[in-house]
Amino acid sequence: QVQLVESGGGLVQAGGSLRLSCAASRRTFSRYAGGWFRQAPGKEREFVAAIDWSGRNTYYTDSVKGRFTISRDNSKNTVHLQMNSLKPEDTAVYYCAARPGYSSDYETLSNRPTYDYWGQGTQVTVSS
Repeated sequence: QVQLVESGGGLVQAGGSLRLSCAASRRTFSRYAGGWFRQAPGKEREFVAAIDWSGRNTYYTDSVKGRFTISRDNSKNTVHLQMNSLKPEDTAVYYCAARPGYSSDYETLSNRPTYDYWGQGTQVTVSS
C-alpha cells in the first residue's frame, strides 16, 4: 500500500509558475513509476506527465511539452511537477499517481487505469 500526498497547488496568474510535489509513504518508492493527471470541471481525468522508476524516462501530453517538467527524488520518495508559463486552460485538480514495476513505455505510463495508487488532488487555478 502506498499513500500519496500532493502539495503546491494554488492560484496563479497566466504566465506564472507553480511546483507540485507528491510525497509517497513507501520507502521502496524507487520501484514505482510516478504520474500526474488532471481533471477540469465537467471533463474526464487526463494524463499530464509521467516518469519511470529510474527517472531516466519522462513523458508529457502535447499541451504541456516545453512548459512542464516532471522529476523525482528517490532518496526522499517524492515526485515533482514544475509548471511554467501556465495558461488558464491548465486550471484543474491535479492528481499524483503511482504504479509498481519497471515499465518505461509511454503507452503504459500514460494510461490512467494502470495506476494503482492516487493522491487526494490539489487545485491549480490560473487566472487570465
